[in-house]
Amino acid sequence: MSLEIKVPPVGESITEVVLSRWIKNDGDVVEMDEVIAELESDKATFELTAEQAGTLKTIAAEGDTLAIGAVVCKIEDGGAAPAKADAPKAEEKAVVAEEKTSAPVAEKSGESYATGTPSPAAGKILAEKGIDAGAVKGTGVDGRITKDDAVKAEAGKKPEAPKSSAPVAAAAPAGSRGERREKMSPLRRTVAKRLVAVKNETAMLTTFNEVNMKPIMDLRGKYKDQFKEKFGVGLGFMSFFTKAVTEALKDFPAVNGRIEGEELVYNDFADISIAVSAPKGLVVPVIRNAESMTLAQIEKSVLELALKARDSKLTLEEMTGGTFTITNGGVFGSMMSTPIINAPQSAILGMHNIVERPVAEKGEVVIRPMMYVALSYDHRIIDGRESVGFLVRVKQLLEDPARLLLGI
Repeated sequence: MSLEIKVPPVGESITEVVLSRWIKNDGDVVEMDEVIAELESDKATFELTAEQAGTLKTIAAEGDTLAIGAVVCKIEDGGAAPAKADAPKAEEKAVVAEEKTSAPVAEKSGESYATGTPSPAAGKILAEKGIDAGAVKGTGVDGRITKDDAVKAEAGKKPEAPKSSAPVAAAAPAGSRGERREKMSPLRRTVAKRLVAVKNETAMLTTFNEVNMKPIMDLRGKYKDQFKEKFGVGLGFMSFFTKAVTEALKDFPAVNGRIEGEELVYNDFADISIAVSAPKGLVVPVIRNAESMTLAQIEKSVLELALKARDSKLTLEEMTGGTFTITNGGVFGSMMSTPIINAPQSAILGMHNIVERPVAEKGEVVIRPMMYVALSYDHRIIDGRESVGFLVRVKQLLEDPARLLLGI
């Protein structure tokens, strides 16, 4: 009869290990609880022991990657080393134990991974007896708890610690050290690749400015009820920023362009991508021809796309083809950031939180609701003059929203 030896669970977050080294060879005779191989995870190296005496039949090879629960080898009955050495060993252990009780001995300079760890068979016996493994002293290799140790263990009894005059260090407080590992979703993998590609393949720079949000906040406060009653949607900041961006893009077409090979492509339309946080990660649906939309139409489009993102119902078509992106980190409390370009676009505008700050206005210090804005751009197609000019134009339109309605 043969017994399969499988990869034991070694942690909640570890799903596979590597067989780094066979300590025993195929055909060797092994004893119960004898170390036969070393397994290595991305966190530690640990030992694999024989769960019965017999002849080793290897299945996996060194260097193989094995899932938790995979069969590593088999141990077949027969060929086990004679048990005549057991009695002397038992007597020797008794003598050592007697010496330890009569006089304290120096502790080992170090302990291995196996110290105090029960073998699979020993662990099962201790669990049936309701005995904590920490209450059992292991006599196996490197202090490992063997099946014999588990059979002899009695509930409620703990090994005596050697007497010492030295003060005992306080035990470290126990705390949660759990971690969770999950496979990266296809969406997250795609986002990760695209972001790294942008950092490596573009000459990305970021320019900053700040916007006095009081004019827009006053306008919203005055007309939000009538707006909601007439159009059936709330009047938010995103529609003002989208409208301001589409107007500024008319004056700075390079910000609305892209590089394709050795050509510069300029768009006479503005498909604005709006970054939205979805359950599976960040998505960027597109508002088509935003330059021809009213504030109400923009708000309706933003709401519709946000609801689709929340329910994971966005189509691939709705998330591709934008010419410029707006992201609002302010909803999460971000004061300032450098947003990453959404390739193949050449620029992205970052909105941030609104904070009341003292500012100089007509020679006086006043408190105003201020927002930092950031424009990240590809310097290969957009020069510094254009990037700064574009952001200043957006600032002017937001601080005087009447311009958005008049188109001036």
